[in-house]
Amino acid sequence: MFMKISLLQLDIAFGNPQVNYAAAERKIREAAAQGTDCVILPELWTTGYDLTRLAEIADPEGNATKALMSGLARELGIHIVAGSVASRHDSGITNSMYVFSRTGELAGEYSKLHLFRLMDEHLYLQPGAAKGLFTLDGASCAGLICYDIRFPEWVRAHTASGAEILFISAEWPLPRLAHWRALLISRAIENQCYVIACNRAGEDPSNTFAGHSMIIDPWGEVICEASGGEEILRGEIDLQKVREVRAQIPVFPDRRPELYQ
Repeated sequence: MFMKISLLQLDIAFGNPQVNYAAAERKIREAAAQGTDCVILPELWTTGYDLTRLAEIADPEGNATKALMSGLARELGIHIVAGSVASRHDSGITNSMYVFSRTGELAGEYSKLHLFRLMDEHLYLQPGAAKGLFTLDGASCAGLICYDIRFPEWVRAHTASGAEILFISAEWPLPRLAHWRALLISRAIENQCYVIACNRAGEDPSNTFAGHSMIIDPWGEVICEASGGEEILRGEIDLQKVREVRAQIPVFPDRRPELYQ
């Protein structure tokens, strides 16, 4: 099965959801007009890392994001992996990814499990507590968010459950660009899966972000990679390749998880 993917490497307006909603809709429509099956957005694309104001600007229950993305997915007939947004609940604020099928149905939901202390996420966000598995066009997928890629055991929990595509949304800073590339390629190789990683571009008051969104195949080969600036990165994946690689090097049958504790 082939799937055309568009990664929206956006520059995010710091702390301004309305500007970001409008920009995301424009880019999604542009990607759809040029032909795509699935669009993915970066992490915290509605607010950026304006963490001190999340109590004011976070999306209540993710409802505004869900309404916009569900409607666009249904209208345009595409899947939307809607990056992640700050979602406000009675119990606190989560960094949550929402996924919509071509019919506009909510196909998956995941809240970031590993909070990044170096950017003070733990002071303002509540961690998730469940896997990010979902299905698109019959393909088993998983959603992960930024810092999650530094935890190979968390990634493997998804691929051991059948995931063939990892969708990763991020706001990864420029000083650790080499880590971004090395970790993504490693996760693709060791899990014998496609990695579709959408980072943001631009700057906020404290950080410069790396861009370099990527699609990586199950051998660890980079299919396409963005530059550092704002752009729509496009590529195509073939799920049959996952099955071929997993059959050639039988990593999953050869695992011995009973000894990994």
